Amino acid sequence: MKVSEFKGVGAKRTEQLSKVGISTVSDLLSFYPIAFENWTDVRKICNLKPGMKCTLLVSMLNVRNHFLRGQKKTMMRLKASDESGVIEIIYFNSKFYQQKAFIPGRLYAFYGRISEGKDGMIQMANPDFQDMSQNAELGIIPVYSTIKGISQNMFRGLIKQALSTDIVVEETLPEFIISENKLCSRNFAVRNIHFPENREAYAAAKYRLIYEELLFFQLGLFMKGNTRCNQGGIAYPADKSMDDFLNRLSFQLTDAQRRVLTEINRDMEADISMQRLLQGDVGSGKTVIAAAALYKAAKNGWQGVLMVPTELLAMQHFESFSKLFGGSDINIGFLSSHLSAAKKRSVIDKVKNHEIDILIGTNSVIQPDVEYDKLGLVVTDEQHRFGVGQRLALSKKGKSPDVLVMTATPIPRTLAMVLYGEFDISVIDELPPGRKPVKTEVRKLSSRAAVYRFVKKQLDLGRQAYAVAPLVSDSEVVEAMSSETLYDDLKKRFPEYNVGLVNGSMKQEEKDIVMSKFAEGRIHILVATVVIEVGINVPNATVMIIENAERFGLAQLHQLRGRVGRGGEQSYCILLVDKNQELGYKRAEVIASTTDGFEISDRDLEMRGPGDFFGIRQHGTANLNLADLSRHVGILNELRGKAKEILQEDPALAKPENRLLAEGMDRIFGNTDRLVF
Repeated sequence: MKVSEFKGVGAKRTEQLSKVGISTVSDLLSFYPIAFENWTDVRKICNLKPGMKCTLLVSMLNVRNHFLRGQKKTMMRLKASDESGVIEIIYFNSKFYQQKAFIPGRLYAFYGRISEGKDGMIQMANPDFQDMSQNAELGIIPVYSTIKGISQNMFRGLIKQALSTDIVVEETLPEFIISENKLCSRNFAVRNIHFPENREAYAAAKYRLIYEELLFFQLGLFMKGNTRCNQGGIAYPADKSMDDFLNRLSFQLTDAQRRVLTEINRDMEADISMQRLLQGDVGSGKTVIAAAALYKAAKNGWQGVLMVPTELLAMQHFESFSKLFGGSDINIGFLSSHLSAAKKRSVIDKVKNHEIDILIGTNSVIQPDVEYDKLGLVVTDEQHRFGVGQRLALSKKGKSPDVLVMTATPIPRTLAMVLYGEFDISVIDELPPGRKPVKTEVRKLSSRAAVYRFVKKQLDLGRQAYAVAPLVSDSEVVEAMSSETLYDDLKKRFPEYNVGLVNGSMKQEEKDIVMSKFAEGRIHILVATVVIEVGINVPNATVMIIENAERFGLAQLHQLRGRVGRGGEQSYCILLVDKNQELGYKRAEVIASTTDGFEISDRDLEMRGPGDFFGIRQHGTANLNLADLSRHVGILNELRGKAKEILQEDPALAKPENRLLAEGMDRIFGNTDRLVF
């Protein structure tokens, strides 16, 4: 059944839903909540205190709309009351449907956090609401990831429509797995993940769905690993090409870099396709390792390709590789979607005719019209930014090419062994000599003015700064700084300096223009969201402010911090934290205490815990909706043995009792013989 058939879903809402991958009832029901709100905690206005999060049952008194001059946003102010008092409720940039929703004299439920206004009157900002005249119920309410143009109430209504139909959620696991592990049915799980009967029902539902996701994930890993062992690979000669490359460098490799290079060289000279994950902190020198491997491939008559997530980063790699290979007989090419048609055609022709030995680009390098003459080595940088299909398409451009994936996101070794079951793992665990550690401090949100004074001192010295916010724009359900609000604020605070903005709502071309200006020094303060987690090298940037740092995971904070400290000057990272967010504050303190990415990843795993199934998912992985590979490592390890056992008895999942598993693998991954992670 299509969601377009639902009541209240016209062409516009169908389009809005399709942008997040929702077109069928199955898609809709697989869009799981990220949190729950307890609307049963109803308080009287006279008992409210700032900081309290609760539900209000109030009658609407009046509605007024204001345009905030100089801030490019509107504000809707509501006055509402119960028998004990009056409260002001504020919405910023309210939508038209919201303005129409509030009728004086009608009873409403509002859920949000209490704050104190400038006039001393208590207020609620951007709360979720329900119209009690519409038979609304106060209970445990699911909260979903924001979908542009669709409110939480509207989306919850769609979920209720789906669950009220005669739909029966089909089972995806064989009966023997369900009974052996005492799992609830999938029908029960899907219904109770959205609107749980009680806490126990929710726990059972979530466990079942996590178990299912991770079982299919492990089966996919093992089936991919089996394929790799059976298909062979390129055996490069045991020559001195890598040594020749190292002699071209103006600097010495660290011991860690040399160890990793030895591992990669050994892989390339074996007759099995290399599948190697290279981990290393930002600035640890992964790029030069990739260059050495690509040099070996090119010197032995093969082509290599380096795929990176952004055009700006691709261009930076192209320029650095051109210098590294200067004076050699190796030809470097650059490919991007923004090249002219004639230039793009020329590059593609040269790749096909083997006039280009090493191609560097974004996902343009995997387009159908890009044909390689003799592809021998595939390198992806910041591999977590690419989907399964993208890496698959690139590997299929050659016949069993060697694969090297690189990441600056530290992963605990025990977790990495599970997550990248078919990959060998290399780690660069030391920084180049002379690199100064970034000084990191944790400050309260109220210290913002003092922090900005420090930033100004850095700017006055000719340095540049990053300012990172957790949200693109102001949210109705999340109380945190947005990039747009921060941008407007910093432009006022630093009128003598140029302030730029990049966030996820901008087109990639627009982001590249702003980041180029920052790299060139024409922008002094770059306001951003996590889109700069994978960024370009700006040695002159010496300070980073991270607003609402409690909203970020440890690994994410560490990678963001890696954007500074790339030059010779001392660099600083300042974490602005809401001290009331205890766990978030502890995470910030961990970041401040060490610059060792692998220690941080271990602490992250320890703090979140494998048995913590409740709480908001901090990051996802391809094909995983609820499972979190850092939280659920215990289940993952258990299922590693289960998946091995199943495939040992039935490698192709051809037995009748494994029919549902085979269908699930096909549904999730397509042809399992071609899985790439």
